[in-house]
Parts: sequence; structure tokens; C-alpha cells
Amino acid sequence: MTGPDPAVGLQRDRVLVVPLLLALAALAGALGWLAVREAGDRVAGNLGGTMATISAAVACYRVSRLAGADRPVRGFWRLWSASATVLALSTVAAVLRAARGDTGMPLYEAVPTLISLNLAMLAFRNVPLAPRTRLDWARLLLDGAAVAVAGTVFFGYVVLQAIPDGTSLVTRAAAGVVGLGCLLALVVFGKAAVSPEGRVDAGALGILAVCPLAGLGAVILFLGGTETGMLLLSVVGYPLVGLGITAAAYRQGRVLHGTAVTLTRRASGTFTDPLQFLAVAVTAVLVIMVSARDLDLRGRAVIIGAVLIAAIVVARQLISLRENTRALSGIRRQQAELERLALTDNLTGLPNRTGFGIALTERVDAGLTATVLLLDIDDFKMINDTIGPSAADQLLLRVAHRLQESVGAGESVARLGGDEFAVLLPADDPAGAEAAAARFQATIARPLEAGDQLFLLPASVGIAVAEPGETADEVLRNADIAMYAAKEAGKASWARFEPRMRQDLTQNARLASELHDAIQAGDLRLLYQPVYDLVTGRMHGAEALVSWQHPVRGFISPADFIPVAERSGLIVPLGAWVLRESCAQLARWQIEQGAAAVEAINVNVAVRQLREADFVDTVAAVLGDTGLRSRNLILEVTESSVVDGPQVAETLRLLHEMGVRLALDDFGTGQSSLSLLRAFPVDVLKLDKSFVDGIADGTDRGRLAVAAAVAQLVEFLQLKSVAEGIESRAQLERLRDLGYRYGQGYFMAKPLPADECGALMSAAPMASVTSG
Repeated sequence: MTGPDPAVGLQRDRVLVVPLLLALAALAGALGWLAVREAGDRVAGNLGGTMATISAAVACYRVSRLAGADRPVRGFWRLWSASATVLALSTVAAVLRAARGDTGMPLYEAVPTLISLNLAMLAFRNVPLAPRTRLDWARLLLDGAAVAVAGTVFFGYVVLQAIPDGTSLVTRAAAGVVGLGCLLALVVFGKAAVSPEGRVDAGALGILAVCPLAGLGAVILFLGGTETGMLLLSVVGYPLVGLGITAAAYRQGRVLHGTAVTLTRRASGTFTDPLQFLAVAVTAVLVIMVSARDLDLRGRAVIIGAVLIAAIVVARQLISLRENTRALSGIRRQQAELERLALTDNLTGLPNRTGFGIALTERVDAGLTATVLLLDIDDFKMINDTIGPSAADQLLLRVAHRLQESVGAGESVARLGGDEFAVLLPADDPAGAEAAAARFQATIARPLEAGDQLFLLPASVGIAVAEPGETADEVLRNADIAMYAAKEAGKASWARFEPRMRQDLTQNARLASELHDAIQAGDLRLLYQPVYDLVTGRMHGAEALVSWQHPVRGFISPADFIPVAERSGLIVPLGAWVLRESCAQLARWQIEQGAAAVEAINVNVAVRQLREADFVDTVAAVLGDTGLRSRNLILEVTESSVVDGPQVAETLRLLHEMGVRLALDDFGTGQSSLSLLRAFPVDVLKLDKSFVDGIADGTDRGRLAVAAAVAQLVEFLQLKSVAEGIESRAQLERLRDLGYRYGQGYFMAKPLPADECGALMSAAPMASVTSG
């Protein structure tokens, strides 16, 4: 986007250009008159001031009428228009003075000038420059008082002492008062020009701040007593001031029209601070001058003025010192609060990860003994999804209170984030650390009530003892590794870090990288384990199992790389590939084997896949692309997947409504198997291999009882049951006698390549299954 066109801006500013040109012409005329003036002819010379101040009044009034100005800015420039108008009356008085041949500054000229100065200063009160505190007003009043006293002393001494005899006292006093007014105006205008938050353009205010300097210079020349000085005051001083006001108005108008860039302001205290010390310096010079004389009334007045100025400056600096002290105290309080927030957990008030890390670092760097316990509540996500984040936070808060109440001497507890806590023990005794881990586990595991429900919160604990040379980060990482080892061991347990754990972690990371490459390169293969009808001996279905033949390591068991895939998130793309490839293979079998082909393919699905928002759409897309019906697919899920949370439950419900059948794998190994059958839309129960082992001779009555109970439950609920891990004829016969219709295991067939598995579909019934 291009900027504004300067030509267009000048066209819009034409209402202000004419007054500016007239003011310039007035000054040029005054200077020209000075060059060719004739003795005694002063009327024409004073007309330039009238013309310039009238131009200034018109310019300020036109700015106050511009559309871009807000109400305070319009009021500001209206008062300046009034000030210029009154100043024009002073110039008219100067013309009359010149026509009458009077010298000096009569009251009828000085009074309008003072009124004009007061109106100009009042304009700044009409436009608040920035929010002011009481200290701000006190500083401003002291600044003005310092300058006023210094100006009074200076002009009083000059008026009463330095002006040559012959000048009337009225003229002296009028000139001194006008000079003092110019000094005060200089303070007000200058303060406004450097104010950091003023509404009026800084450039315009800077031009206005020059106007009192012009008036002050003319007054000083006048008080010098020379004819040239008095001539310059009336002939050049008024046109200069009028031109300055007009130029400031023109500048403001261009800013409002967007044809000039608004200037930035400096800090507001940088203008008046030097004036205080200038006031002290001027008064000191006068004191020295008076000290060289006898101390008469005028001398004593100078001494008194010097003492007043010194007192005012000291008071001003004390106010600034007090304010700086308050600001410093506020900064320190804010710094302490920021440090507290940075090192403290907002929910529990315990130290957070940063605060815990600092405490651990201090001990480790000092060479003191230290042990870290890392506690993570098992399956807390499911609780969070069940009762909601707010109630879950209250549970965490109560856990934090329990931990804090349980710490011993020298121990400290922190919340690292989520449901993860840490305890710092001031010892390196492994046995003591293990006892402490068990103690804190028991503390967390006590039932807690939330939302009219009682919750048990088992926790996995990782223990890491700080070894010599280890950093705090390394100790924390070791505790984290040990905690995950405890979770993999079955949760609700503790594990102490051992160096091999880091090696295992490194190997798993390398294995995850290689698995990623294998998925991308298509190096994985599927094997299919047949599911047999234990009555007819025919193949009834097949379960797809992924296989990885590593080019260097050789065959890698799914038990080794599937957990790695789940931890790394690779289970999502891996599971998607298995699903699509399995369904495509069933479609090929239907073409190749015809009516002999199995009706459905079993595919294992991980909980991480069920959490994906688009998993249902993915399944529907695969079925559509391969031409299968929903009944041709059986998805196998574990009990832990089913209880993962509402999102997974909703996904399973949608899949079941679609017509996809769901199988509960490894049934009987979880803690909530029976309750799941009411809430979970299950079609198939797969009895876990652990219950099949040992039932052949009937000696393991516990396993036999579970297997029999499951068979009766399936019959009552009208579900399909499949026994896993059948490895002998005795097991098969016992299961068939218990009522199991379907089974799979190495006794019937191992996982096979697709072509071998397809050949079994059209083969004769398996004699080893039906005989006996």
C-alpha cells in the first residue's frame, strides 16, 4: 500500500497555507522595514506584528475546526486562537504607542500580552497530556516555582538595578512581568513538548515552545535599555511569535490530514530538570554580584530568592527520590512474585519442575547426597475423562496435600506437571529410597472421594540415586526412565534405575527409527493364524499378525517392536497399514477361494488408534476401497483399551453400529471383565492363553473353573467364544467338552503366509481336530 500523495495533502492543507504565507510576509516586511527605516516612522514597522498575530489566530481557529481533531485537541487550538487574538491587541497597542511617540512598554500593551500568555498556558490544562499522580503535580508545581522565583529575582534585580535611569518604573515592571510570564510559559510549553503521552502533535508543541524564547529575548533586549532593543521587541518580536504559532498550527493540520508523520516524544522529565539547575546557576551569579556590594534591600531580596530556589530544588529532588524508592520497592515485589510464579505450581502451591530442578541442582552441585522419586498416577487420564478436568484437579490437589503431609525431615515434594509428582530425598541409600517409594505409594493409594465416587489411585514410582559426576538433569531423566520401567512391569509398582535401562531406552529409540523406515519402505509382512471350528474341523476365520524380518537383526518378534510402536506413536500408521492390507487380502481370498473363503478377518487394534478422531472414517474407507462388508471385519481390542475413556467408548459404539464386529481379546486377565460385558458392545470373547494352559489333565482347578465359567457366560449372553493358545489335543478336547466352539493355536496351525493360509480354507476338515 502506498503512502499519501503530498500534492493531495497540500491541496487539503490550503486553508492553513494562506495564514502561514501571510505570517512569513509579515516577518519579511518587518525585517525589510528595519533595513530601510526612516527616523521617527515606526508605525509601519509595527504593522507586521499585527498581521502575523491575526494570521496565527486564523490558523489556530481553522485547525480547531478540522474533522480529524478530537474534542480536547479542538479545545486546545481554540484557546490558542484566543491567545493569538489577544496578542494581536498588544500589537495594535504597540502601533498606537509608536504613533504617539511613547517609549517603553505601557500597561495598555503589557496587560494584553500577559493575558495572551495565560490563555496559552491554560490551553495545556484543557488538554491532559498524560495521567498525573499527586507526585507528578507536586513536581510540576515545584518546577514552576523554581523558575518563577529565579525569574522574579533576576528580573527584579535587573528592573530595579540594571536599567539605566530615565525609564519609568511602570515600564520596567511591565517588561519584567512579561519576561517572567515568558519563563513560566517556557516551562509549560517545554514540558508538553516532551510529554510521552500527549495528544497534540509533538512537532507542533516543539514549535510553540520556541515562541516564549523569542518573547524572552525581546524583553531582555528591551530591558537592556537600548533603542535597538526596544525597537526589536515591537517590530520583530511580535511577528516572530505570530509566525511560530502559525507554523505550529500548520504542522498540526498536516498531521491530522495524514501528510506528516507524528513525532515521538522523549521522557517527560528531561526538559524541566536542567531548568531547575539553570535557575540555581542564575541566582548564584546574582548572589556573587550582590555580595560585591553592600547588602541593601535589593541585595537581601536576592539572598532570600537564592535560599528559596535552593529549598525548592532540594524538595523537588526529595520527591523524585521518594518516588524512585517506591518504584524500586514495587519492582522488587513484582520480581519476587514473578520468581514465585516461575517456581511454583499454580494448582497445588508445590514447587514446579523448575523449582524442583533448582533444589536438586543445588544439592548435586554442592556434592550432597540426593535421591529422586518420580511418581506418576496410573491411568489418571481415564479418571480425568470420567469426572471432568475440574474434579480431577481437586483430586490432584488432595494428592499433593497428602504427599506434603507425608514428607519427612529434609524431604521435599514437587508437582512436575499433570499427574506427575517428585520427591527429593536427602540420602543415597537404595533400601531407604525403596522404603520411601512404598510409603508414598501407600499415601497416594488411599481411597479418595470425588463426585460421589471413591477412587483408588495406584502410582508407578521411578527411583534414581544421584551418582558422583551426574547432573540434576541426568538424575531426573534416570528417575523418568525407571518410572516407565515400573509401568511396563505392570503399574502400581516401583523400579530403581539401572544403567541397562538407559541402554534399553537407546535401543528402543533406535528400533523405533528403524521401524519407521520399515513402514515407509514396505518391509513388514502379514502372517495369518487360522481360527478353527472345533466341531467340524474346518477353518472358520483368520487373525492377521504383523511380522518383521529385519535385514540385519533377522526376525524381530511382535512382542519386541509392538510396545515400541505404541510408545513412539508409530502404532497409528502401522495399524492403518495392517488394517488395509488384511482387508485387501480377505478380498483376494474371496475371489480365489469362492465360497470356501473365511467370512471375516480378525485385526488387532491398539488403544492409540481408537483415540484418533478419524479412526471410524478410516475403517469405513478401507471397507469401501476393498469391497468388503462391515460383517467381514472383526476388530480385536484389549480390556485396557475399552476402559481408556469416553472417546474410545464412543468410537467403539460407532464401529458396532456400522456393523463391524468387536472381539474382547485376552478375556479374563483384567480386573473389570464382567462389568465390561454390560457396557461394551462385544460380539466375541477370546479366552486368554493363560487359562488354557494347565486345563488338560484337570489338576489346575482354578483355571478350569474360569474357563468353564466363561463358556457358560458366553452361552447365556449368546456371544461367540474363541479359545487362544491351544497347543495339545488334550487342551482342545477339554475346551470342546466345556462348550467352546472355536479355537486357535499351534496345535492346529501356526501363523502362515497368505497363500498357505488360503490353501487351508478349501482343504478337507482337519482330522486332528475332529477325531477323538
